[in-house]
Amino acid sequence: MRVGVPKEIKVQEYRVGLTPGAVREYVAAGHQVTVETGAGSGIGASDEVYRRAGAEIAGSARDVFASSDMIVKVKEPQKSEWTQLRESQILFTYLHLAPDPEQAKGLLASGCTAIAYETVTDAAGRLPLLAPMSEVAGRLAIEAAGAALKRSAGGRGLLLGGVPGVQPARVVVLGGGVVGTQAARMAAGLGAEVTVIDRSIPRLRELDDVFLGRVRTRFSTIEAVEEEVFAADVVIGAVLVPGASAPKLVTRAMLKSMRPGAVLVDVAIDQGGCFETSHATTHTDPTYEVDGVVHYCVANMPGAVPVTSSQALNNATLPFGLMLANKGFAAVLENPHLRNGLNVHRGRITNKAVAESLGLEFAPVETGLAA
Repeated sequence: MRVGVPKEIKVQEYRVGLTPGAVREYVAAGHQVTVETGAGSGIGASDEVYRRAGAEIAGSARDVFASSDMIVKVKEPQKSEWTQLRESQILFTYLHLAPDPEQAKGLLASGCTAIAYETVTDAAGRLPLLAPMSEVAGRLAIEAAGAALKRSAGGRGLLLGGVPGVQPARVVVLGGGVVGTQAARMAAGLGAEVTVIDRSIPRLRELDDVFLGRVRTRFSTIEAVEEEVFAADVVIGAVLVPGASAPKLVTRAMLKSMRPGAVLVDVAIDQGGCFETSHATTHTDPTYEVDGVVHYCVANMPGAVPVTSSQALNNATLPFGLMLANKGFAAVLENPHLRNGLNVHRGRITNKAVAESLGLEFAPVETGLAA
C-alpha cells in the first residue's frame, strides 16, 4: 500500500504521524511510504533521516494526499486537508468529531474512510491508541497547573507542594481514568493534597490501592463535585465518554463559589471540554480568565513534547496501522477493535456515540457498508 505522512499544520503541533523507526517497519512489510518534506522537523528527524528509513520525500502535502492510499496523521485534518481526501482513501489519525460538526461534514463529503485513534479498542475494552497521549496530557496538566497558579500568571500565587510549615495546594481530579491517574500521580509526587472523583467504585478502590491512601477518593455526585471544586486551588478535567462530547461537570455558576485565582485545566477539551466555560486555546496563548478563575484549555497538550509524544503514539498505533496497510478496509471488517475505530465510511457516520453527539444518522458497517 502507498502510505502518506503529511506535515501537521495545526497551530504549534510538532508531532508526526510516523517516526523514522515506524517508517522502517512499513517499508520492511512491503509498503511504500511518502513523507512531506519537513514533517519530522518537530522531533528532530530530517528528510535525510526519513530517506535512510526507506521513505520517499514529497515537496508538498498535496503531493502526499494525491499519491497515497492511506494517510497517517496525528491531529484531526484541517479544512485544507479534508478537502484533499477522496473516496476509497483511508485516514488514520485522531479525529475527535463529536464537538466538530464542520470537520465531520468535510469527511462525509470526501467519501473517505476515517479511523479515529481515540475510539480503537483492545480486548479489555480499553482505548490503547488514546492511552499514551492521555498519559502525557495527564502529566503535563499538573505542570500547566503549577505555572498557571503563579501570581504573575493570574493564579493564587501558590506552590503546588507548599513548603514545610505551609499548606500545599489542593488539587481535584475529575475522572479516574488514564489522564486522571497520571495527573494524580504527578500532583501527589510534588506534595499537593489530591482528591480524585469518579463514578466507578471499582476504579476508586484500584486508585486507593495504587496510591496507598496518599490520594483521597470520592464517588462522583453533584454534591461531592461542588464541595471539592469550591475548596480546590486546581481542578483537572479528565472525564471521557469514548467518541461522545464530554459532560459539563463545572458550570459557569459554580465559578463564583471557587477561590479567586484557582486554576481549571480542561484535558477533555478535544471532546468539547468538561467545564461549561471552556474553549480551546493554544500553546502560544494557553490561558484566559472567567469570573476570576484561570482556564487552561490547550487542545493539543502532548504537542508540546513531540519527541516523547510521537514515539509513544507510534508504539501504540504501529500494529493497527500495519493491519490497515496489509489488508486495507478488509482489516476493519475482520478486526472488531479497528471496527470500533471506524468513524466515517463513504459518506456515513459509523460510530454510534459520534452520530448521537452530532445529531446524524448512525450507519454501522454491519448494515451492509463494505469496501
